[in-house]
Amino acid sequence: MDVKNLDAPVNTVTFNRSEIDAPTGNIYEAISIISKRATQINTEIKRELLEKLDEFATYSDSLEEIFENKEQIEVSKYYERLPKPHAMAVQEWLEDKIYYRDTTTKQ
Repeated sequence: MDVKNLDAPVNTVTFNRSEIDAPTGNIYEAISIISKRATQINTEIKRELLEKLDEFATYSDSLEEIFENKEQIEVSKYYERLPKPHAMAVQEWLEDKIYYRDTTTKQ
């Protein structure tokens, strides 16, 4: 996933309700789709972060020694500054980048 190219807001933004429910015609269905996508994004970001932090991990048997690894700190700060997964999901929804289908109708 390329989280660097998303224009999702970092701060809270108010959206027009009619823009969000326009594709489905139902605000609850739209929010459910956005929520599921936000969960997917969160899982991807978490996996990516853990992989990067594992590269810098130092394992020691002593609990007394705590190492400060500047690379780990920088990676963590980068991920903290990213927009939240729900903001990314809403942005993808508004840009029509989320595929969804209605399973209750026969196609």
